[in-house]
Amino acid sequence: MDEAKIYNVCLQRVKFQITNAKQKPNSGADVEGRKILESYCTGDVNEIIDILELYDLDSLDRNALHEKLEDLAYTISILVRESIMFDYDENGCLGLYLDQKRRPGEECEGADAALAASAQG
Repeated sequence: MDEAKIYNVCLQRVKFQITNAKQKPNSGADVEGRKILESYCTGDVNEIIDILELYDLDSLDRNALHEKLEDLAYTISILVRESIMFDYDENGCLGLYLDQKRRPGEECEGADAALAASAQG
């Protein structure tokens, strides 16, 4: 499971980034209690679709992208057992964040085993 990729997000890389973020408890946290794990250095919908390989979107607009990113963050959160989210920084660039205010799995109790099983199959 450590080698699994969810779209173009490598779970092993995300786990490594989470470990690094937690080893530096006071650095990089923003006002909302999030730590940036990686930035995609763009806010352009088409570029984000290409970077993350989100080619199954129903439409190529910001709303469809937002919904897909929420679903993807939920899936990653369950698989890495941390609260992960996508959001835009002050420059408008998309980033993947560790949400330190939410408990891991807080919103996904009960779905853990089912989602993990479906990701393997």
